[in-house]
Amino acid sequence: MKRTFAVAAVVTSLALAAAGGTALALADDEPDTGTARTAHTVTAAQADTTAKADKADKADTAQQTGIAKALAAALAHTPGTAVAADREDDGRDAGAWEVDVVTADGTEYTVIVSPDSTEILGAHRDGGDDDGREDLAALKGTTVDAREAAEAVAAKGTVTDVELDDDGGTAAWSVETAKAGAWTVDARTGDVARDLDD
Repeated sequence: MKRTFAVAAVVTSLALAAAGGTALALADDEPDTGTARTAHTVTAAQADTTAKADKADKADTAQQTGIAKALAAALAHTPGTAVAADREDDGRDAGAWEVDVVTADGTEYTVIVSPDSTEILGAHRDGGDDDGREDLAALKGTTVDAREAAEAVAAKGTVTDVELDDDGGTAAWSVETAKAGAWTVDARTGDVARDLDD
């Protein structure tokens, strides 16, 4: 009789332990809704911040790469090597981009691109073909073109002018910005430095 009660007690204890274990397991399986909400809130905030930063970057890029778009438009019209680009200050083409392009045979052309770079307003051949051939010779073996030089400086300010400069014996791009002064971009290495002569 005592033995029966003892066995029953053991069985009951095991059953309770099992039930408790199951309850604990179920409790562990329950999601921590507070933690989940907190993590979700942080993620949403981060996503919102990232979206705003991306929007700002796109706005800056749209403004700062205007000269890059003008260079691309000029080269699509007159294939060759762009050696200079700047905005016209006055005259009937005021506000438009003036891009100097040298073709493979050394002939230099000036291509006028609309302010928004969607239209070619005109193009004419320049008389100084010797200058064009000298520019091609100076750029031989370089890796950075006018567009890449402009984009390298765009983070510092809106680029308004880019021009090949080989007066020092080393090909470089002279890049001017609206408010951040002038910069020099090495045509071989892409290194950017402030133009101390500015």
